[in-house]
Amino acid sequence: MKSRAASCSRKTNETDIRVDIDLDRPGKIAIDTGVGFFNHLLEAAAFHGRFSLSVQARGDLQVDYHHLVEDTGLVLGEALRMAVEGRGGLERFGYALIPMDEALSEISVDAGGRPYLVFTGSFPQEKCGSFEMILIREFLIALANRARITVHAQLRHGENSHHCAESLFKALGMALTRAYSPLAEKAGEPGAGKAGSGQSRSTKGTLL
Repeated sequence: MKSRAASCSRKTNETDIRVDIDLDRPGKIAIDTGVGFFNHLLEAAAFHGRFSLSVQARGDLQVDYHHLVEDTGLVLGEALRMAVEGRGGLERFGYALIPMDEALSEISVDAGGRPYLVFTGSFPQEKCGSFEMILIREFLIALANRARITVHAQLRHGENSHHCAESLFKALGMALTRAYSPLAEKAGEPGAGKAGSGQSRSTKGTLL
């Protein structure tokens, strides 16, 4: 099976971002966005999703964090799409429900080529330090659109925005890994026994 790794970069007048991801080799995580809390969330997603992730990002933080956070979502989404393109079939659906103390967050992912985000719930505090919590939704929109996946994200409950966000990103990492897992072929199914046959978990026979 081909390595499911990819590198992607994006440079504009507002941001300069590079993402390297390897879905099959956990443990190498290096996040540097210039925004401590955002680093923390991305590290949590990669660690609990058990994939290697490097993010090097610079942006016009003197304006606010919006451009950096949104563009990081775009580049990460593109890297995810590139990492699995032509690498065979995917399990397609991933789900995780993760608690952190009083907070509980749920993520469902469909890596079926249809970009969409549904986000429900609200953060108790508008900021964690200088990080505006509304930016998490902007990150998820960008990620879903560029990766071409459907993401349903729900903050079920919580009293501390840090806990809510961290549980959400841990769930995101786990749900992505499950959705992007290679399709487990079973004896008797079309293509069984052929490594990387690319069979799709779709009644259409293709995800696109």
